[in-house]
Amino acid sequence: MKTHRIALYPGDGIGTEVVDATVAVLAAVTTKLGGFHLAYERFDWGMAHYDLHGRVVPEDFLTTLRRFDAIFLGAVGWPARLPDHITLTPLIKLRQAFDLYACVRPARTYPGVPGPLRSDKPIDVVVVRENSEGEYIDNGGLFATGTPQEVAVQTAVHTRRGIERILRFSFALARTRRRKLTMITKSNAQRYAYVLWDRVLAELAPEYADVVTDKLHIDAATLELVRRPHTFDVIVGSNLFGDILSDLTGGITGSLGLNPSANLNPERKFPSLFEPVHGSAPDIAGKGIANPTGSVLSAAMMLEWLGENAAATAIRSATERALAAGNSTPDIGGKASTKQITDAIVQQIGT
Repeated sequence: MKTHRIALYPGDGIGTEVVDATVAVLAAVTTKLGGFHLAYERFDWGMAHYDLHGRVVPEDFLTTLRRFDAIFLGAVGWPARLPDHITLTPLIKLRQAFDLYACVRPARTYPGVPGPLRSDKPIDVVVVRENSEGEYIDNGGLFATGTPQEVAVQTAVHTRRGIERILRFSFALARTRRRKLTMITKSNAQRYAYVLWDRVLAELAPEYADVVTDKLHIDAATLELVRRPHTFDVIVGSNLFGDILSDLTGGITGSLGLNPSANLNPERKFPSLFEPVHGSAPDIAGKGIANPTGSVLSAAMMLEWLGENAAATAIRSATERALAAGNSTPDIGGKASTKQITDAIVQQIGT
């Protein structure tokens, strides 16, 4: 029996709650389907670690995580206690040090889950976010700090290598779906970085003639994702644009609590990271009402990445049936608790 070594990094707020729910679903699928084993090691990093050690992760956290087959994260951050740019730093370092350059964030509508849009046409999109460079490179500084003349400089870094590999990844993904790729740019205002994105897309597109290719400026994309979301398939953008648009896709499909994500190293030189798109939501932490769906579906993405396709399909099908049966947490208009929707998904596994 194959064993997959999984690092659990529940984090803060509702992160611990949705990870516990996800482990329960994973236990059900491994019991009912068999054929593989998940060996967990849990790391209680985040605010709990900060309270004891004055830092949110140990100094050698990257070395610790490198020996696993995959990393599963709940959520990090507690803004009222520690600024986000401190609590999120380890996550950004992890993405860059392990070259997790392809952040894949699917979003779709589900039967039984009401959406905010007037149209009832089904939505099924994937946002691919370049995850290793762009606007999230720590490149800049502060000058004259604390004075009326204070200056902040933050410089984005876009490389031909980084752009080309994320576009090739996205073209390949589009070929497994509806063969349409939309690249998000802002080359009308940012004449260096996004003109480079435009040029690389134009160079690569002929190699993928079977994929319909277009591009939108980020401002137009936010409009069109609300106006005609059902026409999009694979959307690819820079670190910042992908981050923004994946939150928007959560909004138009019903809740950010539904959305999973995978931070992939496609060459598999390092363990990949799986996490729900949502944050730590301290305002509802401990109330037992967090939506575990995004986390559970992230686990399905993890299993698929590890080659356990039947288990991944079983989790997705069970989750869809549980939602269709009306098991809804407050963020999607229901009254179910985290435990109730988790139990409903577990009951649907293998049925």
